[in-house]
Amino acid sequence: MESILPLSTLLQELMALQTSREPLPQALALALERIVSLSPAEHRWEGALFVDAPSPGADKSVARLGITPEWWPLCEAVALPATNPGPHHPPPPAAVADRLRVTPLLLQGERVGALVILLASGEESPTASDGTDPMPPLATALAALIDAKRRDERLQLMTKVFEMSHDAVVITDQANRIIDVNTAFTRITRCPREQALGQNPGFLKSGRHDDAFYKQMWRSLDREGRWQGELWNRRLNGEVYPQWLSIDTIKDPVGRILHSIGIFSDLSTLKSVEARLAHLAYHDPLTGLANRLLFQDRLSREIALARRHASTVAVLLLDLDRFKHANDTFGHNAGDLILVEAARRLQAVIRETDSIARMGGDEFTIILNDVKSFEGTIRAAEKILASFAHPMVVEAQEIFIGASIGIAVYPSDGDDVDTLIKNADAAMYLAKERGRNNVQFFQKGMQEDSGRRLTLESGLRRALERGELLLHYQPKVDLASGNMVGMEALVRWERPGTGLVPPGEFIALAEETGLILPMGAWILETACRQTRRWVDQGHDHLRVAVNLSARQFRSGDLVATVRDILQKTGLPPRNLELEITESMVMQDIERVIATLSEFGAMGLHISMDDFGTGYSSLSYLKRLPIHSLKIDRSFVRDLATDPDDAAIVSAIISMARNLHLKVVAEGLETLEQLAFLRQSGCDESQGYHFSRPLPVEAFTLLLEGKKPW
Repeated sequence: MESILPLSTLLQELMALQTSREPLPQALALALERIVSLSPAEHRWEGALFVDAPSPGADKSVARLGITPEWWPLCEAVALPATNPGPHHPPPPAAVADRLRVTPLLLQGERVGALVILLASGEESPTASDGTDPMPPLATALAALIDAKRRDERLQLMTKVFEMSHDAVVITDQANRIIDVNTAFTRITRCPREQALGQNPGFLKSGRHDDAFYKQMWRSLDREGRWQGELWNRRLNGEVYPQWLSIDTIKDPVGRILHSIGIFSDLSTLKSVEARLAHLAYHDPLTGLANRLLFQDRLSREIALARRHASTVAVLLLDLDRFKHANDTFGHNAGDLILVEAARRLQAVIRETDSIARMGGDEFTIILNDVKSFEGTIRAAEKILASFAHPMVVEAQEIFIGASIGIAVYPSDGDDVDTLIKNADAAMYLAKERGRNNVQFFQKGMQEDSGRRLTLESGLRRALERGELLLHYQPKVDLASGNMVGMEALVRWERPGTGLVPPGEFIALAEETGLILPMGAWILETACRQTRRWVDQGHDHLRVAVNLSARQFRSGDLVATVRDILQKTGLPPRNLELEITESMVMQDIERVIATLSEFGAMGLHISMDDFGTGYSSLSYLKRLPIHSLKIDRSFVRDLATDPDDAAIVSAIISMARNLHLKVVAEGLETLEQLAFLRQSGCDESQGYHFSRPLPVEAFTLLLEGKKPW
C-alpha cells in the first residue's frame, strides 16, 4: 500500500520548517502531522515525537497525533530509554510492541529524541511511495530540525541578552571595524548605532592615553586573547568619561583575530561618589573645610618646614561665642547656617598660604605659617575677630556671634602637633573665661585645662554620683510600614543651676577623662532596664539602640559588661542594638571584629553609626559582622537639593542592599527627604520629622498612641 505523500516532498517540507518562525513545540507538531501523511489512505498511522531535554532538569518536548490515552504509556515505555529522566513503564507485550516502530533521532552520534509510529493492525513496517523505509531519512531530517530550532532559540536569547545588557557591547571584525553595538553603547556614548558601524573603536578616544598604553593593550590581546582595565574615552558630544573595559578575542585555528568583543561600563557616577567620599574623609561635610585629620597632617608638614627653615608657625584655635544659645533658640538648621557663614568669614580674612579647619562642633583652627612677629599674629587674630563684629542674617534673623581665640606658637609653645593643639585649646578656654570675644596666647605655667574645663569635669563626676544624668529616646520608624520599630537612647545632663547641658559639651570630655566608662555602663543598664519595662507592657518588638565609645571598646571587658547588664535587667538580646562608628573600627580592626562576633553570637543587633563621615576602607566593611548602616545626617539634610548627597545616599543604600545590610537614615526632617529615602529603598529612619528625643514619660505616651506634646 503506497503512502499518499512522496517522501521527497515531506523531506523538503521538514527542511523548510528549520527556517520557519514556529518555535520548537509547534514545529514538531507540524512535522508529525506531515509524517503521518506518509501512511496509506486506508488506515492512517498514529505517531509521537519525543525530544530529549537539552540539559538535566529542563523540560522535554513532546508532540503526538492520534494516539489514544491507553496507548500513550506504551509509547513512552519504548521511546524513553532507561538513562533518560522521565516516567518509566514496564515494556509492552510482544503483540503490542510489534505495532510500534521507534526510530532514535541522532545528531552527530548523540540522541536528541525519538520518533514513534503506531502502525495499523497487520501492517509490518512503514513504507514510502518508492518502496523504501522512510524512517532513517525522517530521523535525520527531524534531528536537523530540532538542532536548528534550538540554535535559533539560543540565538534569540543571546540577542535579548545583548540588547538588554546595562553594559555597552561592541563587536569588531578582523580589520577592527565595528560591526555591531547594543543599546547601552548608544546610551553611554551618545553615538547612534548607524554612525558607529564601520568605524574603528578609536574614533571615541579621549586623548588621555599615550601610544604605549594602547600597544600594551594589543600585546595582551595577541598573547592572552583578552584585556581589561580602566581607561578614559569620549562621548560623541566631546565629554570625556571613565569606563571599565573588557576585551575578548575570537581567533581562527592559526591564531589570527577574527572578531573582538568589548564590554564596558560607565564609571562616571562611581568616580563621582568615590571622589565625594574621599573628599569627606578629609573635609568637614557641612563647611567644606579641612577636618581634624587633614588639619593635623597640614600642621605636621608646617612644623617640619619651620624646623628646616628656622621659622615660626602659629596655631589659632577659635570657638564661637553664644553658638549654643543660638542653636537651641533657632534650631539645628540655623546652627548649621551659622557654622557655614563662620567658615566663609574665616576664609575671607586669612592668607591663601594659611590653612583653616573645622575640628568639630563650633570649633575652628587656623595655621599661620612663616609668622614674622608677635604683632603680626595679633593683627591676624584681631582681623578674624573683626569679621564677626557685624551680625549674621540667618532665616531672616540677625544673630550676633562672637569668637574666642587661643594661640600657641611653634617652637616656643610646643614642637609637635598634639602639644600645640592642646596649648592653643587651653589658651582658648582662658579667653572664654575672660569674657569671650578676645584673644589669649598660651603662657608658660598655664594649666592644661582652663578653669571652665576643670569645673565641667568636676561637675560631670558629681553628675554620675548624684544621678543628674537622664536618657531621652528618639523613635526609629520603618519607612515601608510607618510603624515604630525601636528607638535610640541619648544621654542628657540636667545640671543644677544650668539646665540641660548639650552632649557635645560633655561627651568628648567624658571620653578624654575616662568618665565615659562608668557613664557608658550607666547608659546601657538604664536603657535596657527601661526597655524591659516597655517590653513587659506589650511592646516586645522594640529594639533600643545604645552608642558605644572607642574607650569602651578598648577597656577589654565590654562583652562581659554587656552580658551582665542583660542578665541583670532581663532584657532579651534581640531587643538591644549597639552602635559603633567607622573611626572606632579602624583603630583596631581585628579586635573590633572579634568583639562584634561575640555580640552577634549573643543575639545582639550591631549598627555602624555616622556611616560615610569616617575614613575607613570599604574593603573592611564586608568583614564586619554588622546588621545595619546609619547614614549620617550631613548627607540626609540636603539630599533633596544636592545631587552629590543624593548620589551618595543612593550608593550607600545600594551597597548595603547587596551586602544584605539594613539602612537607617538619621536626621530626617522633611517630607521631601522622606519621599527620596522611601523611593531609594531605605529601611528605617529617625529624626525630627517623626519626633524629637523624648524623656521616658513622653515616650511612654507616644507608645500608647497619645501625643506627648
